[in-house]
Amino acid sequence: MNTKTYKYGVGDYSYKMAGELAGITQLVNAFYDNMETLKEAEHIRGMHSKDLSASRKKLAYFLSGWLGGPKLYAEHFGSINIPQAHKHLHVGVDESDAWLLCMQKAVDEQPYEASFKTYLMEQLRVPADRIRMVSGS
Repeated sequence: MNTKTYKYGVGDYSYKMAGELAGITQLVNAFYDNMETLKEAEHIRGMHSKDLSASRKKLAYFLSGWLGGPKLYAEHFGSINIPQAHKHLHVGVDESDAWLLCMQKAVDEQPYEASFKTYLMEQLRVPADRIRMVSGS
């Protein structure tokens, strides 16, 4: 694909740039692995259940649709409003930064083009900020 013809965020281009479901699953696994090992993420790890299997699947399915691919989350779990789904949690700047750190490290490990890595992190900051605002922190 020619990046001059296709743009991130248009159609399923971002989904394809992320490696489709297999690539997204790899990203999500790296993200949760970071959450389990980084000291900065201890608090947000504690917000999740002991077994992260369901969280891994839900995030991969969500990102699939969010990046323009199949709407797997909606097909399997119904619709979701990300900020509202996290409203019960205390998410302040520290928690949001920890989440973004885990994701940044996971993105850095992926074989994505540098411009897609930058784009993806810019896009992921939006829901992270919205979750923080909704939680009232």
